[in-house]
Amino acid sequence: MKLKDSGKVKNYICRYLILTAGLLILAFGVALSIKAALGTSPISCPPYVLSLLLPWSVGEITIAMHVCFILLQIALLRKAYQPIQLLQLPIAFVFGYFTDAALYLVRNLQVPNYAIQIFWCIVSLFLTALGVYCEVKADVVMLAGEGTVNAIAIVTGKPFPKIKVRFDCTLVAIGILISLISFHRLEGVREGTIAAAVVVGMIVRVYDKHIHVLDKVVVH
Repeated sequence: MKLKDSGKVKNYICRYLILTAGLLILAFGVALSIKAALGTSPISCPPYVLSLLLPWSVGEITIAMHVCFILLQIALLRKAYQPIQLLQLPIAFVFGYFTDAALYLVRNLQVPNYAIQIFWCIVSLFLTALGVYCEVKADVVMLAGEGTVNAIAIVTGKPFPKIKVRFDCTLVAIGILISLISFHRLEGVREGTIAAAVVVGMIVRVYDKHIHVLDKVVVH
């Protein structure tokens, strides 16, 4: 193998390791947001609410949801769909299992009052943002949620950020609808959900501005 090719292989290995680390961090962000009980992030809202109804874990429902997202991408893009994006499938399984593992590890975490709830909610926001930051820096394959937003943006010709906001709002609305129909109250949607929708992107930008370690590891 030529030295140049060897460098490319090492670079891609580094990228996928960073992506894997990001997925693990993101999973702990999800787990802590659930443990804090102040509302999950938009992407985790439907899986969490459904996990209260179905005999499946949050991670298993997350995997199923991501599979649906991948099928939606294929339906939207058709011939324009890039086969490399099928890597979203194994990534969905990894993220789902990471989520269940993280929930298991934090199962005994004590959250006795509202102040502690807020603390762990804030920690979850920073972890979620760090996970997203790693995912972006890896620059290999997006999670199926972001992949779906990108597919919709391509088909409609509208900017990714605008579609992202509408997509997240739709997921929260689905979570609210399922909660109200099934429990006659809100489950998984609270102030933490709003905070996640508003703050995570800001924190990611702060990380991007001040953390440069990954720039030295991943060569674009």
